[in-house]
Amino acid sequence: MKKILITGASGFLGWNLCQVAAKEWEVYGTYCSHPLEIPGINLLPVDLRNFQELKSAFQDIQPDAVIHTAAQSQPNFCQTHPQESREINVTASWNIAGLCADAAIPCAFTSSDLVFDGQNPPYRESDPVCPINIYGEQKVMAELGMRDRHPQTAVCRMPLMFGEAGTVAKSFLQPMLANLRAGKEIRLFVDQYRNPISGTTAASGLLLALEKNYGGILHLGGRERVSRYEFFQILLEVVPLPEAKLIPCRQQDMNMAAPRPLDVCMEIERAIALGYNPRSLREQIEELHLS
Repeated sequence: MKKILITGASGFLGWNLCQVAAKEWEVYGTYCSHPLEIPGINLLPVDLRNFQELKSAFQDIQPDAVIHTAAQSQPNFCQTHPQESREINVTASWNIAGLCADAAIPCAFTSSDLVFDGQNPPYRESDPVCPINIYGEQKVMAELGMRDRHPQTAVCRMPLMFGEAGTVAKSFLQPMLANLRAGKEIRLFVDQYRNPISGTTAASGLLLALEKNYGGILHLGGRERVSRYEFFQILLEVVPLPEAKLIPCRQQDMNMAAPRPLDVCMEIERAIALGYNPRSLREQIEELHLS
């Protein structure tokens, strides 16, 4: 089997990706500050911000492909810690692309729908980027620098993601579902729209980009445009909680360090033409073990 290196294996997406990739690849996953075990996966500690550590990992593993998912993905943290978050979100990403170019191997990078300002959806891959927070700005810098260093990089812009909880990281789903089951109210935006997908759907899209040796920008969103409030309405059709207390709210009602765009839904025709085929939101939720 060919070897794939997946950065950020302790993160939500990385954890899902490792398990999906293991069906076709010998998987090597990196983690930094959160040791973990995933059956059948070769896991190793690497501080991606340390170029020598990163280079040594490439030399030791000699991967046939890389998917770079590791990131500081909390927009509020990036807004208040721009230099610290830039080290992993930008500099490490550039270095990974350079090492992939040196080895002449394909690389897929997980960018974000937050590279857009939310004013002119749905967004195509060819639309100009216009981030409104530092996290989005860092993803744009990573995209440009990675493609400059390694033009065959598949820059995969990801939407809001949900799914099974890993041993270390969860999606937004688990804590909110726990609060609902405890009888607590949860406040959900009715004016912020995205096209979410599950972690396993995201993994299949990323692996498809590698399989097709895709170089360029690719949008891997879902088929449905929903607010978080609408998402949880669908969820409660699958996981009935008669006493659930969903409280609709607007972004202006919440005090957040990083501003959020209102609608960053993405067109996914280019990915569909490659063979990407996300199922409906309800079907993706039904696949999860949430009962």
